[in-house]
Amino acid sequence: MSRPTPLRDVHESLGATLTDFAGWLMPLRYGSESAEHNAVRQAAGLFDLSHMGEIFVTGPQAGQALDYALVGHLSALAPGRARYTMIVNEHGGVLDDLIVYRLGDEEFGDEEFMVVANASNYEKVGEELKNRAKSYNAVVEDRSEQYALIAVQGPRAQEILATLTDADLAGLKYYAGLPGLVDGRQALIARTGYTGEDGFELFVANQDAVPLWHALTEAGRPYGLRAAGLSSRDTLRLEAGMPLYGNELGVELTPFDAGLGRVVKFDKPGDFVGRSALEAVKDTPPRRRLVGLVARGRRVPRHGYPVTKDGAVVGEVTSGAPSQTLGKPIAMAYVDNGADAGLAVDIRGSHEPMDLIELPFYRRNK
Repeated sequence: MSRPTPLRDVHESLGATLTDFAGWLMPLRYGSESAEHNAVRQAAGLFDLSHMGEIFVTGPQAGQALDYALVGHLSALAPGRARYTMIVNEHGGVLDDLIVYRLGDEEFGDEEFMVVANASNYEKVGEELKNRAKSYNAVVEDRSEQYALIAVQGPRAQEILATLTDADLAGLKYYAGLPGLVDGRQALIARTGYTGEDGFELFVANQDAVPLWHALTEAGRPYGLRAAGLSSRDTLRLEAGMPLYGNELGVELTPFDAGLGRVVKFDKPGDFVGRSALEAVKDTPPRRRLVGLVARGRRVPRHGYPVTKDGAVVGEVTSGAPSQTLGKPIAMAYVDNGADAGLAVDIRGSHEPMDLIELPFYRRNK
């Protein structure tokens, strides 16, 4: 049975179409997917992301434990900053992609980090972190049940949020966070997101989720804010070329396969899980690379569809959808190296021609 988020009643009152996603009952859409998508690109969207996992790592050696457990150099993070990273197995296969926040250094030399994991993986990630931290003076605690996560994304997100907080939003850098009051409720305000737009993610206690959602809805009304569901979140991240675990990332792929080798920090001190396997492949071009495809026609390439060249299969679509911003169907796909022209996608027996582009499809004006 799907688990509800603290905002379930709100979603039902808004007429949302609810669906199971990674074991959670989540809003797929509230009405028009295209209207929700366009609101985020032009004004702002309001998302319930409470299905994500929050795992805390604290103690004098918390940073060192994360350096060993993950591919990134997390001990080098300054308090208040965040970093995109990954957890891999001993073969270098991606178990999940993560955002790690360094929340600060407490009394007696303790360090505190929050690891945000995908909904489908956070229990597995939490257990893996506990196992990998055993040799360090650090405590790993899964606090996912205590937190709701609400995101405000879009070019007017800062204006909307500024009406509810005195926190220094203008001074908050991308991939940074600070504690503050939002509508009088304690929150971690993070300048992060998964839409390709500017925006904020608000980590709050479960009991504060409903009143905060209503406060943000009222504050955003004059700015064109709309509630937005999983469907628009997926098309937004696809346009921005952002990978989705289970589509562009998985245990059979390394960060280098996904074109994300930059997140692997070989120059950090000490060993880390998967280091030997990743060092062995870091200078070897992967057999396939992740690219963007833009359809010349109107038919939409979908996950799992074969990519072909001259009738032969040279790849596979990982994500595909109509792009509201480009006005054409788009897809991300893994294709063989050297397959860079004359590509098509086999859509139910019809080989639909595609133009290959380097990702992302969309980049906001900063």
